[in-house]
Amino acid sequence: MRIVRFTTGDEPAYGVLTGELDEYGQPDEDARIVALAGDPLYVGIKLLEQEHEVTDVRLLAPVLPRSKVVAIGKNYAAHAAEMASDVPEEPLMFLKPNTSVIGPGDTVIYPPQTQELHYEGELAVVIGRICRDVPAEQATDVIHGYTIANDVTARDLQRKDVQFTRSKGFDTFCPLGPWIETDLDPHAFSEGRKVQTFLNGDVVQDGTTKDMVFDIPTLIAHISSVMTLLPGDVILTGTPEGVGPMQVGDEVEVAIEGLGTLTNKVGRR
Repeated sequence: MRIVRFTTGDEPAYGVLTGELDEYGQPDEDARIVALAGDPLYVGIKLLEQEHEVTDVRLLAPVLPRSKVVAIGKNYAAHAAEMASDVPEEPLMFLKPNTSVIGPGDTVIYPPQTQELHYEGELAVVIGRICRDVPAEQATDVIHGYTIANDVTARDLQRKDVQFTRSKGFDTFCPLGPWIETDLDPHAFSEGRKVQTFLNGDVVQDGTTKDMVFDIPTLIAHISSVMTLLPGDVILTGTPEGVGPMQVGDEVEVAIEGLGTLTNKVGRR
């Protein structure tokens, strides 16, 4: 099931996207959005009789994290190597504020404080219930679904500050979307799903989730041993090799096999 958050010009609403995806990860011509009674994280899946054409709505970030986005650094060995770094012995965690979240089609703002803005295409996990100290073998029980993320990074500030708060935390630095897919399990990604990033139509990242150093159950177990996870919290699972700069006017697409495509442009205020 693909859960969307959308607007027709009024208050944001939730719905279920029907139909199939085309070869570009976009809804096909038969796709419709069936409205839901509310946020399924809190009211469950309650379908209404309202339907919308996909072209008649604007898709929003499919989830607004109530408390946090937990991101994982250097979770692909080739990316750690391109950053001249060793693979961490345990998951390397950092936080992105929920104010960094934007949706598909929204603009990533290039801040004046940086001269080196990078894309990082990633698989994102959405947590479905309050949980703490989750054993890896029970990780599926706390997952609401999966979406796509771009862990936008001010690379020069990351080098300057050493820690990641400023370089990863600007407003607009966490595009999410275009929907949440609820019908996959962590093993689908352990077996391998393509993660690709396109810069103005050219492939710049071409990886697979089977190359993650720490798989999704391991990440959930590790993170939840440190902090309580809440419904709507998002985990970014790391990026493959090939990270690089974006410029004002660029269009960045992150595509994950079976999930779809997240597209954003880069601009200035």
